[in-house]
Amino acid sequence: MTKPNPKTFHVKSFGCQMNVYDGDRMSELMAAEGMIAADAADADLVILNTCHIREKATEKVYSEIGRVRKHAGKQGRAPMIAVAGCVAQAEGDEIARRAKVDVVVGPQAYHNLPDLVAKAASGTPALDTDMPVLSKFGALPARRRVAPSAFLTVQEGCDKFCTYCVVPYTRGAEISRPFDAIVDEAKALVDAGAREITLLGQNVNAWGDSVDGDGRGLHDLIVTLDKIPDLARIRYTTSHPNDMREGLIQAHRDVEKLMPFLHLPVQAGSDRVLKAMNRSHSRDSYLRILDRVRAVRPDIALSGDFIVGFPGESDAEFEDTLSLVDAVGYAQCFSFKYSPRPGTPAAEMDVAIPDDVMDERLQRLQAHLNRDQAAFNAATVGRTCAVLIERKGKRPGQMLGKSPWLQSIHLMTDAPIGALVEVEVVEAGPNSLSGVERVKVAA
Repeated sequence: MTKPNPKTFHVKSFGCQMNVYDGDRMSELMAAEGMIAADAADADLVILNTCHIREKATEKVYSEIGRVRKHAGKQGRAPMIAVAGCVAQAEGDEIARRAKVDVVVGPQAYHNLPDLVAKAASGTPALDTDMPVLSKFGALPARRRVAPSAFLTVQEGCDKFCTYCVVPYTRGAEISRPFDAIVDEAKALVDAGAREITLLGQNVNAWGDSVDGDGRGLHDLIVTLDKIPDLARIRYTTSHPNDMREGLIQAHRDVEKLMPFLHLPVQAGSDRVLKAMNRSHSRDSYLRILDRVRAVRPDIALSGDFIVGFPGESDAEFEDTLSLVDAVGYAQCFSFKYSPRPGTPAAEMDVAIPDDVMDERLQRLQAHLNRDQAAFNAATVGRTCAVLIERKGKRPGQMLGKSPWLQSIHLMTDAPIGALVEVEVVEAGPNSLSGVERVKVAA
């Protein structure tokens, strides 16, 4: 049975920053085909850009598909549904069979969306979970209008094979985009309105120039981006401790546009647990990296990821994680209970931690992390820093922006979105700051 070619679309992304980037690129791709963005309730095509990291990810996809169909059914509509992203890659055949969606497309093949949608409109469900090497980037449309802070994927995939993680199976092997292609897209983002660019990768600091083979690393790329005149800020995420090269550490000292913020996941504080996770670094080696970074950039804000309740984690090993947190003093962090992902080695490990134990450990860990985030925010009071205005606040005349340390700051100002404003921080809450405008740096 044929369906009319969709005229409107909606993309809903779940999960990491790379999914946000991919969702934006899908939106640009469909807009380049003449389609118009719309709310999910009104769209002819709904694209669910999925994440497979957390527990029951596949069931949540089915729930979302049901929700879309239920809302549309109340209006007498039957939108085309596309499932994209990592769940599509891992469970594509099953989703197509069980949910009867129109399109299933993996994260390395979404540049084929227009053709897949056209095929589905002719009455044939379309599935594409191939993993071509970087061909999607060359097929995507030019960047047009973007937010003041924009994401730019430079590296995809992972070769680390942490025992709990599905990324190597859903995103494929580590691949670096060519140097010139990244620089060209960065310039296009700035031309389209970006003042800040965050370089993205599953292991972003593993980026290397695989085309020219001249040994350039992420720090060389950052030094080049630093020369783009209207680019004010550079960030990168997510990093792996084993790829934290000396050149990148020195860039935090030498490149003024590189913001004083480092997200470097550790996952646990016990060497035995780290080995069971196949993290390939130790507690001590991780702490020594942070010491080297702080030596060149003393004001740097540190962020990390933690998993509690990994199979076999003892009470003493969890205490090792708490002691590491206390030693570091993170500015912000992400923390999760362990959830088994099908097909990963950890899912086959025998010694499962009871849910109530994981709940208690997570609460204790988050209490330490919240304490340190509040302390870091409080230490910012009295500082003057440049704030990039990103959007309007909830109150008339209020704007919201980000500090160099990635804190949200509210202030009253008539500065436009995209402006850099010199702000004195006057109040700190657990999750955000309040500031007073001192000088408009640049519009």
